[in-house]
Amino acid sequence: MQEHMPSQAQELICINVDKVYDWIVKEMSFDISPTGAITFPGVTPATDLTGAIVTCRVIPAATNPIVILNRENRQFSIDGSTVCLQHLNIQKNFILTIIVTLPNGTMFTSAEIPVSRCEQVTLCAPKGTDVEILYTDLDCFVCTTGTLTPAAGAITFSALTITVAVCQSIQSTFPVTVEFLATFCEPRADLPFTCPTAVRPQQCPVIFPTVG
Repeated sequence: MQEHMPSQAQELICINVDKVYDWIVKEMSFDISPTGAITFPGVTPATDLTGAIVTCRVIPAATNPIVILNRENRQFSIDGSTVCLQHLNIQKNFILTIIVTLPNGTMFTSAEIPVSRCEQVTLCAPKGTDVEILYTDLDCFVCTTGTLTPAAGAITFSALTITVAVCQSIQSTFPVTVEFLATFCEPRADLPFTCPTAVRPQQCPVIFPTVG
């Protein structure tokens, strides 16, 4: 392994980074109960849905997954000091898909179902900062289905309830330029490589060849 030089070059440099003003990790779960017929391409009125298993999947919306609806300054007393924080109303947009699997393995996938939920959080996120949300876990499961009734290209559930569970990392950030004394990195040494020697498979002399 390459050894570090006893004296490395250092330089006072400036770089552009995102300063984190505040950061919380929060869990959220909510139920949705779609009503009416849900589009399922390939389903016909004659489709036998007896014994079908209903599952789901959820992903963030491709467009505007996060929308800050309102940002309001509020005064809080923390450890004897008055602090101005921001109360945020956040709209989160998801895409839900329902999968119906028949006992014979046939699968029917619903059309994408847009789902929106709003949440309030309090952060140090003054005007001008960006609020970024990273979903560390995003999942859903079907709680109840009721009776499944097929139609032309659709299925109606009499009592469909889906639970969506979210684990999220919420940060308020702002781009800044910082100055610090840095030591430049050096490349590591290439790993040694040698060709392996020829190896013969282990034999079984107890059973073959026969001696005598």
